[in-house]
Amino acid sequence: MLKEARVTVKIPRPLYRRIQQVIENSGFSSPTDFIVFVLRDLMGEVETSGGEEFSPEELNAVKQKLRNLGYLD
Repeated sequence: MLKEARVTVKIPRPLYRRIQQVIENSGFSSPTDFIVFVLRDLMGEVETSGGEEFSPEELNAVKQKLRNLGYLD
């Protein structure tokens, strides 16, 4: 089985440092593993909603997750 190639996603260094602090003693071996986990979780939520538009509550939940990760102010 062929392993899919990876791509590079750039994030702000302060966010990367925050992720490093969050994952200490968490079981995640790297910030990359944590970021992949979070994005898969978020995409799973999108996919289980049937691909329809977000409800206002779902949109607010996604925005809050992005704020918590440092992507939104």
